[in-house]
Amino acid sequence: MTDANVIPPDRLAARIPPDMQRHAARMAQDAFTQIFRLTLSGDPAAVDLGVANMEPLCRNWARVATDDESRALRLALLVAGMDQWGLAYSQAFGLTAIPGLTALLGTLRNSLDVTADARFQQQFAAIEAAESDAVDFKMELRRNIHLALWHAMIACESMDEAVPIQKTLGALMRVLVERMPQLGWRLVADALAHIQIRCLADGAAAVGLAQESNEQFFQSLRQSLPRDQSEAIFAHANRATIAWQQAHKTGIAMESAA
Repeated sequence: MTDANVIPPDRLAARIPPDMQRHAARMAQDAFTQIFRLTLSGDPAAVDLGVANMEPLCRNWARVATDDESRALRLALLVAGMDQWGLAYSQAFGLTAIPGLTALLGTLRNSLDVTADARFQQQFAAIEAAESDAVDFKMELRRNIHLALWHAMIACESMDEAVPIQKTLGALMRVLVERMPQLGWRLVADALAHIQIRCLADGAAAVGLAQESNEQFFQSLRQSLPRDQSEAIFAHANRATIAWQQAHKTGIAMESAA
């Protein structure tokens, strides 16, 4: 495993700094969530209106960058983020397509001229050129996708509903570790830490089916990963969770003293 304290430099940070990368991930999540909910409503007119409203928001945010390459990178991050949300949900819920999302992504791409599209493709490829490039975007995006699927899993009313989501979530994490051998394990550990913090802070997955599916998920993930990766991931997640607990207790103590 890569030294936990060593992260290669993000070569895209000069074009889009970490805070804007995280903002791009949240924008992609918000756009996907709105379009997905409208798609589930079964109202094509509402989906069309949602796509029409979302498209200029995405494009205008990309356009405020200072140069053409940075504008293309912003748009590429939004498209990549929404695409990954769509893939994850399609796998988890057995969907063959999410028409509203397909329409939005198509609209964002089809309006580009030849030069702009070539620049977009270059920046889209640059996101995956190295693991550490756009790493803050990748961490925020993956954390939120994993947490969303986890919440969906523990909200299921039967194990038959929970198992497909559980398997998808585990598979997404395993693939992430495989495709990003240097930093993927850190992204998975980050997501697991946030899941454990939700359990502690909100009492989530504490009883019944939610607890059972959560325990099965953790056990299955641990067993499906190579031992060295599994140990590093869970140790990193546990340290982060303990640090949160200590900070939380300190905060409560300070409030009581005040």
